[in-house]
Amino acid sequence: MKKILPKMTTDEEAENLLEQDLSDYLHKDNFKFVSFEFKPKDKTVNLRVSEELLEKVKTVAKEEGISYQKYIRRAIEKSLSNNS
Repeated sequence: MKKILPKMTTDEEAENLLEQDLSDYLHKDNFKFVSFEFKPKDKTVNLRVSEELLEKVKTVAKEEGISYQKYIRRAIEKSLSNNS
């Protein structure tokens, strides 16, 4: 059964809660996928695209909660991995 987190007014109350089993407070719908990028990005690429295309990229990236630069980089990586 899913529980609602109690209101806490002190750090001590929060610490006491964290020492307990929190599985009743957690639900898979409250999590979202997060990916981390570990390789340094040390090269710059200048690319000319139409304003329309850039706006579409920015819109989709915003919906996914990432920067448009990261969205473009992922699209390139995905395209290259599909061709391998």
